Amino acid sequence: MKKILITHSYFLRFDPKQWETGKPYAPLGTLYAVSFLKKHGFPVSFMDTMFAKGPEVIIHALEREKPDMLVIYDDGFNYLTKMCLQNMRDAAFEMIRYAKDKGCTVIVSSSDSTDRFEMYINAGADFILLGEAEITLLELTMEHSSDFPDYDKIGGLAFKRGDQIVKTKSRNVLKDLDSIPFPAWEDIDMKPYREMWLKSAGYFSMNMGTTRGCPFKCNWCAKPIYGNRYNSRSPQNVVGELIMLKHKFGFDHIWFCDDIFGLKPGWVKEFADLIEKSELNFKFKMQGRVDLLLQENNIRDLQRAGCENIWMGAESGSQRILDAMDKGTTVEQIYEATHLLKRCGIKPSFFIQFGYLNEEKEDIEKTISMINELLPHEIGISVSYPLPGTVFFEKVKNQLGNKTNWKDSDELALMFNNTFQPAFYKQLHRYVHKSYRKHLAYENIRQMISRPVKINSFRIKRALSALYYLPAAFIDKLRLRRLEKPVHG
Repeated sequence: MKKILITHSYFLRFDPKQWETGKPYAPLGTLYAVSFLKKHGFPVSFMDTMFAKGPEVIIHALEREKPDMLVIYDDGFNYLTKMCLQNMRDAAFEMIRYAKDKGCTVIVSSSDSTDRFEMYINAGADFILLGEAEITLLELTMEHSSDFPDYDKIGGLAFKRGDQIVKTKSRNVLKDLDSIPFPAWEDIDMKPYREMWLKSAGYFSMNMGTTRGCPFKCNWCAKPIYGNRYNSRSPQNVVGELIMLKHKFGFDHIWFCDDIFGLKPGWVKEFADLIEKSELNFKFKMQGRVDLLLQENNIRDLQRAGCENIWMGAESGSQRILDAMDKGTTVEQIYEATHLLKRCGIKPSFFIQFGYLNEEKEDIEKTISMINELLPHEIGISVSYPLPGTVFFEKVKNQLGNKTNWKDSDELALMFNNTFQPAFYKQLHRYVHKSYRKHLAYENIRQMISRPVKINSFRIKRALSALYYLPAAFIDKLRLRRLEKPVHG
């Protein structure tokens, strides 16, 4: 039986913003692939590149393990890998080259390689797994060991035959997620993850996926791995893994990295009941849609289960932009959901996207006003980023040059023609963050005056931050104004 080495191509050091933030999550999708092959009896070893200095680290692993096959299997649950960053692509190409020099068959599975399988094959990869890949990997591994392999019969595969690149039929998605073994947590060293989290945040967070896919169709959202379906693990299966992880690693916090958490009717209530029965003690954050967060009973169940922070895809404070995105939500729902979460003791956080097609100054001002009025717990700001497979990409692909990917998650480059020049959006990102912090400081001053009994060191620190953010936001706004001449004007 052939020996298999599985790794991934996300290097935390190659994403300076994330390295400085210091909140790494284990490569969940990669660990699922390891456990899936191990379940079926294959000799598998795993190498984690998260904290490595560079792709050359693979050389030592190849020499130590002497595998017949190297599988570069990225984490399809993490939004950072879904972004298809150029630094990680370059690292993957280097690992491919090192493995081919050692005589390995190279298999790649990632959002980027699914979108651009020809590029990875031309870089030396033998096989690309397209989309959800556990079963494809298993079948390919089995077929590769046979005397007369027939790769055409394997769905969800791309490979080179002669001078031609072959893409086989699409594969049906996995529906029974409880049938998949837990990720291979026993094969990863969680010590550096814990240490970095404790240093940066003071607590230890781990990641978990309870679902695959998202049934909603925002036209800029790329879903190359799990697609537009929605399948869910049972609450019993999820709580079983949580109990195991709590015993093994003693985590404090969980990030449920689903695109949409708890969409299935009744799921959250059953999950909360099981959490209370198991006496698990932890907090978690999740992602949700504003229109799905308007049921107070559901919010109460989330709180009962330990939810402390919900990241909502608010995107814009302009209804015109939300409609252009095919978001299917309203600005009014953003306001309603935010107020409801705050009443129920859950922190609302916003994903915000600037630079969508034909966004005007008025749309931007509405978004800034919404942020400063609602004051979410945290904000994550991005610039519209066209990725293959989306309606948005098709609208702007003729404007894209040689550069089609950001080098890291903080680049925020506008890669198509829009209302304002690319430098405007970089400065907008800086200004909105400082304006938001300024308004948070004002709110803490207001609360200290109205409720002096609630004064504590945190509120005092937040209030005093106005001394920095008031002038800083003013200066950044002046800089923004110098850049706001419309490109088409």
